[in-house]
Amino acid sequence: MSLRNIGHRLYQGEVSFDFVGKRKIWYSISAVIVLVAAIGLAMGLHLGIEFKGGSVYTVHKPGLSVSQAKDAANKITGSNTALVQTTDKGDVRVQISAEESVPAATFTKEFSQAVGVEEKDINAQVIGPSWGADISKKALTGLIIFMVLVTVYLAIAFEWRMALAALVALIHDLLITIGVYALVGFEVTPGTVIGFLTILGYSLYDTVVVFDTVKENTNGLAKQSRRTYSEAANHGLNQTLVRSINTTVVALLPVSALLFIGGGLLGAGTLNDISLALFIGLAAGAYSSICVATPLLAQLKEQTPEMKALAKRVAQRRASEAKAAEEAAARGEDVMIDEEVPAGMVGQRNQPTSRTRGKGRPSGKR
Repeated sequence: MSLRNIGHRLYQGEVSFDFVGKRKIWYSISAVIVLVAAIGLAMGLHLGIEFKGGSVYTVHKPGLSVSQAKDAANKITGSNTALVQTTDKGDVRVQISAEESVPAATFTKEFSQAVGVEEKDINAQVIGPSWGADISKKALTGLIIFMVLVTVYLAIAFEWRMALAALVALIHDLLITIGVYALVGFEVTPGTVIGFLTILGYSLYDTVVVFDTVKENTNGLAKQSRRTYSEAANHGLNQTLVRSINTTVVALLPVSALLFIGGGLLGAGTLNDISLALFIGLAAGAYSSICVATPLLAQLKEQTPEMKALAKRVAQRRASEAKAAEEAAARGEDVMIDEEVPAGMVGQRNQPTSRTRGKGRPSGKR
């Protein structure tokens, strides 16, 4: 069966997955993931030199290996905290934390002697911690403004419950991404911050697309008695399921290339800064839009008096039809009733009004 055929059947309601009905399972999975992420955050993030301050030395010497440069740097500082990488130009980049308290002039002189290079071939750059603090403050301010604007927009375009569900999903994605980053131990750089902010936009886009379909499916829902809000929301989620999966896979392919090939095989460490944040964030965003945002929205809506009354009417109708079917079966009559819409299988084409026909009776057709 092709993916296109599955998508068509999901859209028509011929096949469906009960995401909303199994929300407790998704909540439990999310709680475990967020707990693990929180443990990673408690262990602390590996902040880059841009945030905690220090010195960066770019050494131009053909044939100088990373291990040689690291051994020389650690010997000068008396610790094992020097971060050494190669640049795309073939130079060696040495980062020394401000905690080491080694003057730039002293380090340059001793390092040049240790690796056999002239001092003029070492470019020293000192970064103060105040610069990183300023960047962090601006990033946090931008994040808060983004969250407020998103909440206001969704509350106006949809309703406040959708805004709240989307906001919870965004925070969920951010916590997971930052927590995994802490557990892996990758260095947090300005590129990482850009990655964090980028995934928020993607996660929001995916959630809004699902919510828009849910809104269409639930317009005038209280005027009928065939399906509850949760069932209608679940149908909207299934209608956009294949699209969400396709979008996520297409987005993850180039990010995977950056992370595993560029950062892993080629050793381009700067690519890891943003690619890991994007990879985790994109996956978490797809998961949250399907398994967190929509189930939470349905749960909030089902608490309203209008939706409670609807759920009661739906239950009464189904009980009445089930009873009628049992009585007709007891009389030996053929039973023709509406195709019910069970939880997680909404979206079926409505059948004619319930009716029965006795066995052996003429149909009226000649």
